Amino acid sequence: MNKEEIMKILPHREPILLVDEVLEIGEDYVVAKKYVKKDEPVLKGHFPDYPIYPGVYIIEGLAQASGIMLLRTNTGKVVPLFLGIDEARFKKEVRPECELIYNIKLIEKKGPIAIIDAKAYVDNQLVAKAKLMVGSKEGEEK
Repeated sequence: MNKEEIMKILPHREPILLVDEVLEIGEDYVVAKKYVKKDEPVLKGHFPDYPIYPGVYIIEGLAQASGIMLLRTNTGKVVPLFLGIDEARFKKEVRPECELIYNIKLIEKKGPIAIIDAKAYVDNQLVAKAKLMVGSKEGEEK
């Protein structure tokens, strides 16, 4: 799934759309990718002399990948919601010019609420992990 297909599911747009590609998707999992480039707007300030991709962006990317899994049949009327985060840990720095891989696994789903096991990797090394609570609601007409 490319970025155009992702934007048909998620309402996010640049510069906060943090998933560039979906590599695999199933009923209870997704593997997605973010290319962390040296010209990412956030890296201009985090940090100019030693750029590190922010942990909050990694977590947001994991939540967006979760939304893609849960809303893969979305016609644009359902809005994903990031409802909670537990057990977040950052294991390694994420530097520019890498591929950040999001591995998402559904743990439990009750109605529109899901608990997700979310992990991020660079070069097959775990860089971040968390348990996320995500959900959805009907969007409002514009």
